[in-house]
Formats: sequence, structure tokens, C-alpha cells
Amino acid sequence: MMRLFSGIALSLLMFATTADAAELDVKLNAATPSVTVETSNGPVEIMRNQDTEATINPKYAKTSRKCPPFCIQPMQVAPGVTTVGEMELLAFAKAGGKLIDGRTLEWHLDGTIPGAINMPYTQMAARLGEIGCTGSVGKWDCSKAEKVLLFCNGPWCGQSPMAIKAMLREGYPADKILYYRGGMQAWHTLGLTVVEGEM
Repeated sequence: MMRLFSGIALSLLMFATTADAAELDVKLNAATPSVTVETSNGPVEIMRNQDTEATINPKYAKTSRKCPPFCIQPMQVAPGVTTVGEMELLAFAKAGGKLIDGRTLEWHLDGTIPGAINMPYTQMAARLGEIGCTGSVGKWDCSKAEKVLLFCNGPWCGQSPMAIKAMLREGYPADKILYYRGGMQAWHTLGLTVVEGEM
């Protein structure tokens, strides 16, 4: 399965690097055919799947999941945290903003948004030093915190909301946090570029 996924991702990447973005039939929106973001493996062009017969990955097509833990998340995860959509995420990523995949490692490795780093919700309170805070758990100074954007699997996923709540509890400024509620479910639904996550 991973080889097939790798082959598809490589094919999409090869198409993205050889195609003229203006000639894409399926664009991000009328003004933006695609967006290129920097990743640890070099630039990746994020675009929509050009196969107009493509369907969503079955993993993200499931409509009903047991709640808890898979409960519908609110649009505003916490006061002061801004919820964003795909175009805002793409603008943030294109500008070099830090995307954080708040899911557990196995979900991240199976496929993520290009440029995202994995900081699982279970580790977030201990890893704030990676995003501009100094100190340690319970004693963080986040006065120089980076602006970050967190996501997980979609509106039914509580992993990034739990990560955000841990960040806020540790003193991370709410106005430095963006939340992509649509997550990987919306990303897949729109046929956007997915890459294998890194450890």
C-alpha cells in the first residue's frame, strides 16, 4: 500500500514540476492554480488531483465514528485561536509558516500536508521549545513563540484541539495559533497533494 501511495505521490510531484500551473484543469481557485511550499525534502507543489474521476481515500470517507473519542469539534477550538480554511493554510505555508500535524505518528506517516512536521498531541506540552518557547513543562516562557497552524484528521478529530489546549495551558499565546478544522478529511475531499510523513 505504501509503495502504491509513494508511486502516486511521486507521479503527482513529477506532474507538478513539469506542468505549467496555469494550464491545470483543476485549480485551487480561479486565481490560484497551485502553491509551492518548502519542505525538508525540497519544494513541493500543492495542487488538486487532475483526475476528474478520482474519489476520496476510503479512510476519510467514513461518516460515522464512535464518540468519544471521535466527536465533532467546534469551529472555534478556544478563544483567540483563529480557525482557517484551505486557502488560508496554503498562504500560510507558502509564506514559510510552520504547519503542525498534531496526529499520532502512524497517522502522520500514512500521509500529511506537504511541509508539515509531526508534533503529536500527546507530546505537545513537552515540545514547545521547538516552536519558540523556552523552559520546560509547567515553566514555559512563550513570549517569543512562533505563529503555527495545527491540523489533524478533520472535524471529528480531537487530536489537534487537544494539542492546542495543552499549548494554551502551558502559556502559548492564542493569537499565535491557527486551527485547520477541516484537517486531512477536507484535504483529501478536495484532492489536494498529500505526502508521506517523516519521523
